[in-house]
Amino acid sequence: MKQNILVPFDGSDNACEALRVAIGMAKAFAEKIVLLNVQPSYETPHTKQFFNKSAIEDFRNQMADEALQPGKDILKQQTGITYEVKLRIGDPREEICKEAQNDQPEGEACKTLGMRMIVMGSRGLNPILGSVLGSVTTGVLHKTPCPVVIVPYSC
Repeated sequence: MKQNILVPFDGSDNACEALRVAIGMAKAFAEKIVLLNVQPSYETPHTKQFFNKSAIEDFRNQMADEALQPGKDILKQQTGITYEVKLRIGDPREEICKEAQNDQPEGEACKTLGMRMIVMGSRGLNPILGSVLGSVTTGVLHKTPCPVVIVPYSC
């Protein structure tokens, strides 16, 4: 049976707002929140030329820790909420969907395994695209195996 709530988190105000909504849902369903940050691999021919694998990994972990800290702070203030923090490497759209389907191939397994839902902000930290929904949000909507709740940020 699908359970738990996946919250993709990049440290943005929208992600914090989505986490607050997810906390209410997690309390209602008595389920765990999975706070997920996705970092780029940074392992390109150019970076490999100047940095060793350990330095790239340290930088990636530092960036993930900085992005996840506001979410951890919000979750620590809650009582009765179980949560898990995860880091994935790669394209955010793909990695969020893989996490949502519990790394199972698409098909029958996705109908019973994976997350109950994804709760995410309408926009992340990328200010380049001027659409209503961010590129990651749009990509997840097109590929996800479970329901997605999009939370707009209200100032």
